[in-house]
Amino acid sequence: MSALLQESYDECKRLNALHGKTYYLATLLLPARKRPPVHALYGFARYADEIVDDLASTLSEQEKADALRTWGASVLNDLRSGKSEDLIGRALVDTVTQYSIPLSYFEAFMKSMEMDLTVTRYQNYDELMTYVYGSAVVIGLEMLPILGYSDPRAIEAATALGTAFQLANFIRDIDEDIDRGRIYMPLDELAKFGVSEEMLLARTLTPEIIEAIKFQIARVRELQSIAEAGIKYLNPISRPCIRAASELYCGIVDEIEANGYDVFNTRATTSKWRRFRVAGIAFIQTLFARMR
Repeated sequence: MSALLQESYDECKRLNALHGKTYYLATLLLPARKRPPVHALYGFARYADEIVDDLASTLSEQEKADALRTWGASVLNDLRSGKSEDLIGRALVDTVTQYSIPLSYFEAFMKSMEMDLTVTRYQNYDELMTYVYGSAVVIGLEMLPILGYSDPRAIEAATALGTAFQLANFIRDIDEDIDRGRIYMPLDELAKFGVSEEMLLARTLTPEIIEAIKFQIARVRELQSIAEAGIKYLNPISRPCIRAASELYCGIVDEIEANGYDVFNTRATTSKWRRFRVAGIAFIQTLFARMR
């Protein structure tokens, strides 16, 4: 591996360790050779997200859109040509080439990132799923060739798990997303529980909002159950990592429940004890898988 390519993978790893602590912890359970490509996928997704929400926070929406489209078009062109001079792009191109990951996944991701600059409300679940497919589901689909799988039913499991991860984040980040002018809860589903947009923006926890959150939490757990049934189709060496990621990410909804569903005043986080317990179990499972 060239020095420039190694630098690119190192930067992706740094972004993963800095911004995706739970995700990074799970990747440590993978064989060493599988970690760099997973970091590359995370680095690409994280950098695009930073353009939308962090790095360009002082820019206008139009300037953010221009920055995102310029960078995204450049990376997509690099993926088509098979080479890149971008710090993140080098590792991404190398990973996509090695594992023959479809370009369409990255195109869908960029489309969802652009939606974040223009779409602030979703009328129903189907509309939201258009965004979720590109923002979360494709990341799981990109990882499948790296993780290894033996049955196409693993694709359904990856789709369900990616959706569950994103929905759990939406529930946890309701307050933070309001600050950004966004509501990811489908408005028609909120209305079923008597929750109007104005009620949500008031940030007062009401019985109606609690019931709406409970409904979304039940959906996360149903999707997690579907995903769990499909983990057996992954390469045995990759299963402990994904099971750990599933429990830690979807476990966010357990913490929301423990906080009395108060998403406005307390940001739910997975406790260090739970992280260590889950990682410890997964580590033992990984050792057995390697022995077999």
